[in-house]
Amino acid sequence: MELRDRLNRERPQTLQVPAPASAAVSDSFTELKDRIHMAVISDLGPRLYNEALSEGALLEVVTADIRNRLTQERGLAGADRDRLIQEIANDTLGHGPIEPLLQDDTITEVMVNGPSDVWVERDGKLTKTAVRFTDEHHLRRIINKIVAQVGRRVDEASPMVDARLPDGSRVNAVLPPLSLTGPLLTIRKFSKHRWDLADLVGIGSLTSQAREFLETAIHAELNILISGGTGSGKTTLLNAMSSAIPQSERIVTIEDAAELRLNQTHVLRLEARPKNIEGQGEIPIRELVRNSLRMRPDRIIVGEVRGSETMDMLQAMNTGHDGSLSTCHANSPRDAISRVESMVLMAGVDFPIRAIRQQISRALDLVVQIERFSDGARRVTSITEVQRMEGDTVTLQEIFEYRIDKGRAELGGMLSYTGLRPTSNKFERHAIPLPAWMDDHSFAEPRAVPERATVAPFGARPSRAEPRRMGR
Repeated sequence: MELRDRLNRERPQTLQVPAPASAAVSDSFTELKDRIHMAVISDLGPRLYNEALSEGALLEVVTADIRNRLTQERGLAGADRDRLIQEIANDTLGHGPIEPLLQDDTITEVMVNGPSDVWVERDGKLTKTAVRFTDEHHLRRIINKIVAQVGRRVDEASPMVDARLPDGSRVNAVLPPLSLTGPLLTIRKFSKHRWDLADLVGIGSLTSQAREFLETAIHAELNILISGGTGSGKTTLLNAMSSAIPQSERIVTIEDAAELRLNQTHVLRLEARPKNIEGQGEIPIRELVRNSLRMRPDRIIVGEVRGSETMDMLQAMNTGHDGSLSTCHANSPRDAISRVESMVLMAGVDFPIRAIRQQISRALDLVVQIERFSDGARRVTSITEVQRMEGDTVTLQEIFEYRIDKGRAELGGMLSYTGLRPTSNKFERHAIPLPAWMDDHSFAEPRAVPERATVAPFGARPSRAEPRRMGR
């Protein structure tokens, strides 16, 4: 990260790209920039990948080479010269025009819809930026450089790639002919902050009572599924809940692109492998789930279930691997159960629907629903217990629900305890007592939204108007 930090310190403070005086000046500037950039790459060549050089030393070598070449160019103003040095250094060692966006800790996602159409997500809201690529060729060059870092390629023969950058950020790139509007690039940045449940209480995504209950449920080894829409904060919540797992336990994490960062000392991280350029060598999540059962795990954490691996995950939960956690895409706890059922069918099992639902009801204990609201905030809106089968239906009981006080709608809503106790016997089996306030039937949480601290990138300050749920 030293190289990125130095690039960030030395670049101009504004993200606004200065407008050229004319089209002729713009073409001349672009031609000079491309010519110097290619010359630097050609001259330095293998030195750019010399592991013996520190990142700081490499930056100095590249900057000195650029400066030396620009001294031979006449008619360059000082501001233009500094701008060229910065942009060529970013193209050579960083990620081109989007490097400042990747260094901005308030930005959680960078979306490039074309050379002149770059958007970011900040505090849960989308904003268009003034950042521009020179042209489509420039954008393709940066995409190729990004995916090459992780040993992948993207071209007309393989026009789509989904990968993880060395810093943990997730990158997705799509090229024509799949994209009808030119190259597309989406980067979901990896948060440097390691979230826990206390942090989520601090930003208003969770209440202190819900936090206490979730920590109790994790200690009692309940199997928990986190449900929510795209960008609702499922992975962040999963990471936060994982922090409550005792240090003494052996944890295996399985992800499509590794994003989880656990504080525990005994963590084994597995990551699925895509096909190589010959179309061989794929290791899907399902194979990793099966293999993890031979690794003597106390807990299995699957970053996201979205296919046939769901069947193996349920079987693991039903065969002694309690305390497992995972996420899935769904708009409500009931939808999450239906989606799990559909994903089990994707495994090609020849089971009756009732048998699949029995497996689900015996494996899962809790569904935690998280949503992104219209004000950009992410909040847990339901904690629901999966109970048993009644007829052909899996019965659910809501322990916490998101309530809005209609009489004080201007204060918004909050997650509130319903007064119903969970029926799982795992609390007694593991000698984990439920929070004392669950026995107090007169207990009632205040329904007004409490004052919240300044919100970090995970969420946004809730508005004082009645929030509108997303995905409903």
